[in-house]
Amino acid sequence: MNRFKRTKIVATLGPATDKEGVLPAMIAAGLDVVRLNFSHGKAEDHIKRANLVRECAKAAGREIAIMADLQGPKIRIARFKLGKIFLKEGAQFILDANLSKEAGDDKSVGIDYKNLPKDVQGGDLLLLDDGRLVLKVHKVQQNKIVCKVEVGGELSNNKGINRKGGGLSAVALTPKDKKDLKTAVELNADYIAISFPRSAADMKKARSLLKEAKGKAGLIAKIERSDAIPLLDEIIRASDAVMVARGDLGVEIGDAELPAVQKHIIQRARSLDKVVITATQMMESMIHNAIPTRAEVFDVANAVLDGTDAVMLSGETATGDHPDLVVAAMARICLGAERQVKTQVSRHRVECQFQRPDEAIAMAAMYTANHYNIKAIIALTESGATPLWMSRIRSGIPIYALAHSVQTTRRLALYRGVYPIYFNIDKLDKKRLNDLAIAALKKHGTLHKGERILITYGDVLKTQGGTNTLKILEVS
Repeated sequence: MNRFKRTKIVATLGPATDKEGVLPAMIAAGLDVVRLNFSHGKAEDHIKRANLVRECAKAAGREIAIMADLQGPKIRIARFKLGKIFLKEGAQFILDANLSKEAGDDKSVGIDYKNLPKDVQGGDLLLLDDGRLVLKVHKVQQNKIVCKVEVGGELSNNKGINRKGGGLSAVALTPKDKKDLKTAVELNADYIAISFPRSAADMKKARSLLKEAKGKAGLIAKIERSDAIPLLDEIIRASDAVMVARGDLGVEIGDAELPAVQKHIIQRARSLDKVVITATQMMESMIHNAIPTRAEVFDVANAVLDGTDAVMLSGETATGDHPDLVVAAMARICLGAERQVKTQVSRHRVECQFQRPDEAIAMAAMYTANHYNIKAIIALTESGATPLWMSRIRSGIPIYALAHSVQTTRRLALYRGVYPIYFNIDKLDKKRLNDLAIAALKKHGTLHKGERILITYGDVLKTQGGTNTLKILEVS
């Protein structure tokens, strides 16, 4: 596997990846970030998997970031006496907030979100099981939502409910999420994903809770509510990254609107200098199949061409038959798409005024590298801001981010086109800075004699926002 694909791969861990040898094979195939899905499993399961990731990453000589994905206010039906039922079109079916959790039948079923009757009214469409079944609300009687089945089919326990067009009032951070956030801090997660944020206030609340827990993870806003789209820019600004969570989002806004909204989210995230992940059903057929469908190939490639930082796998790796083959297939598609000229040409911020010296250096470095025979860019970084700005510029030139902070190094694993390397500068002789930085890359087999490289750093090392120097050097 060519490690130097620019688009990063996020893969969800689960029972399939717990098997011996699977995670190292996924890392070798091109894995960059792992996702711990807090919708399933116990705290000890996630801690155990996080420890395994750190062990395997160290053995592979890689920095693999860990994302803790909080469940959020999943609005679900309860359970059926027989495990599942079949709803016929035209039949009446009741969602009953007062019904016992295990008492569902073909007439009615309980719901876990008790305020749902207050959020809906006659004429609303409720979509169950990712939109596979559709109920039209006839009337609301106290705690009962009386519906007519518009699209029927099999319905089993604990399936999700969405309201067409959004508008449900459930808070983004549940008591479970607040507890899980503390677990994420305990296992030293590099990113924490917040499900169903409706505004910047939800992200600010999450950041406040993170600070209280003494955590330093980056926060990812999962864009999966239609309510979030009009407030997209403010949510992006309040986050460190965003995720195009196409499952619930697609159900709420409709399939026909989803492709354009995905492109819009990617474009806005990049314009606002934030990282963006594209997720949900990207390689779904590979849960069981050894090769992807052509539609899946196009889906991943189009996200890469649009400029997404990362593409994500869910059930394909968590419960699939061959997680390493899925990662390898996705890596091949990313590399194929990245060979297109479109991915290496950028007009990002060419008409903007820069606000900070390190920002100006980052933009100057990319312009120089893209218009000169530069083989690689080395960015010595404290916070990761300089390589982040660099990664917003489309380029075929690898950016090697050298950070002495392990935390920064791991967070950089999510940035498109950035390859993090731990670089301890505590006892560094600054007069030999250039030689030592080049030596670090030579150690990884990425530079050769006579090649021209570009390096950025600050006069005062270990200072955030201090990058003020750009040099062009030849490898000796």
